[in-house]
Amino acid sequence: MTAAEEGAFIAAVKPLVDAIGGEILPPDEAGPDDVVLSWEGADAVAVRLPQLADSLDHILAAMERRMGKPLADLDRKAKQEVVRALEARGAFSVRHGVETVAGALGVSRFTVYNYLNREKQG
Repeated sequence: MTAAEEGAFIAAVKPLVDAIGGEILPPDEAGPDDVVLSWEGADAVAVRLPQLADSLDHILAAMERRMGKPLADLDRKAKQEVVRALEARGAFSVRHGVETVAGALGVSRFTVYNYLNREKQG
C-alpha cells in the first residue's frame, strides 16, 4: 500500500473510529484487544476500541454537541428522547449506565427508570 493509499484508507475509517471514541494506531503497535484493518491483503491500521464506560461518555458528549447545550439544560421531553436514543444504543447495558446518564441529564436514577418504563408502556 502506498502512503497515499494508506492516507486515503485512514481518512475513510477515521469518522467511524472517532464516532465510537476509538484510536487509530500503526498495525505493528496493535495489542491483543485491538482490531487490525487490512486492505488488499496488507495490514493498514489498527483500531483501539474504547472501554464500554468510555464509549458511553463519548456518546453523551456527542449528544450534547448535537443538542447545542448541556443535556441537563434540556426540557423533559428532550431528555426523554435522549434516554430513548441511548437505550437504542445499548447505553443501559453498561455498568453504572443509568447513574452516568442520570448525572449527565441532571435527573435522578428513578427519573431515568421512569423514562425507560414509559417507553415500554407506550
